[in-house]
Amino acid sequence: MKHIGFLNFGNWRPARGSRVRTGADALLQTVDLAVAAEEIGLDGAYVRVHHFAPQLSSPWPLLAAMGARTSRIELGTGVIDMRYEEPLAMAELAASTDLISGGRLQLGVSRGSPEPALRGAEAFGHVPADGQSDADLAREHTRRFRAAVAGAGVAPMDSRMTGREGLLAVQPQSAGLADRIWWGAGTRATARWAGQQGMNLMSSTLLTEDTGVPFDQLQAEQIAGFRAAWAEAGWSGTPRVSVSRSVMPITTDEDRMYFGGDVGSDDQVGYLDGGLARFGRHYAGDPDAVAEQLARDVAVQEADTLLLTIPNMLGVEYNARLLTTIAEHVAPALGWTPAHLRADEQQPAAV
Repeated sequence: MKHIGFLNFGNWRPARGSRVRTGADALLQTVDLAVAAEEIGLDGAYVRVHHFAPQLSSPWPLLAAMGARTSRIELGTGVIDMRYEEPLAMAELAASTDLISGGRLQLGVSRGSPEPALRGAEAFGHVPADGQSDADLAREHTRRFRAAVAGAGVAPMDSRMTGREGLLAVQPQSAGLADRIWWGAGTRATARWAGQQGMNLMSSTLLTEDTGVPFDQLQAEQIAGFRAAWAEAGWSGTPRVSVSRSVMPITTDEDRMYFGGDVGSDDQVGYLDGGLARFGRHYAGDPDAVAEQLARDVAVQEADTLLLTIPNMLGVEYNARLLTTIAEHVAPALGWTPAHLRADEQQPAAV
């Protein structure tokens, strides 16, 4: 395991016990938690993107603020619903944010997930063409976005202004960003498609299919299919793969009050968005027991990045303590060490 980060859904609600009561709370606390995660030694701070819900939506000002307050940690999304995005505007925003962060963005994108709005992307002005599905629309937006961040010309020059003809690329450009795009895949088939396209793979705590095998085994099949498709397509280099897990080590009475009921949980199978889906289990309990269970999770072992979904409405202090417990008592069993210790190992000995 090379990288461990947190994934914040960014919920807020003025409910009893909530420490995240407003949208401002959710945004500002996410920045503070990124700072804390970097100090703990984690590798990534990722945010979920949802529209028409009391959750984080437009990620760009938030990621830019996180980038300005941190210096090392990766900053990412898990995931941006590409049905909603205007590709060229997104390319400008993404490159600008990446430059502010010093080239630390890891952008997860996808077709999106079930949402409260009926045809919500249409309210943003994005309507599938005749014969085109929502998935087709998201993939077309993704294609245009990836081309734009890679520097492709997208708009004809006005020769009266430029003195020449050709195509202009969006500005600014941020070197390397095009290689840091991940596709959030919910099935084995979409993972293979991501591999064919040369994107990294981001897999969540649910899969929108079920074959009767445990969640981690099905997800491991998804990862294997992705890597095979990447190799068959002839892409160079090694793609990255992330998986998400709900990990709750219980060390205090407060932990037990919130998550004691998750101890010994199993996968769940149900219907989502009109089809059968399998949801991964929660890992809750004594830190040593949780570490042992995670070490047996075959998909976690196959991935190079583990994203920890956090109970963000419990606030920064609680989640910083949770992440510290995982970093000190759970993650080492996966072969992970804090970023500052890895950096120390790479430095030459003092003389």
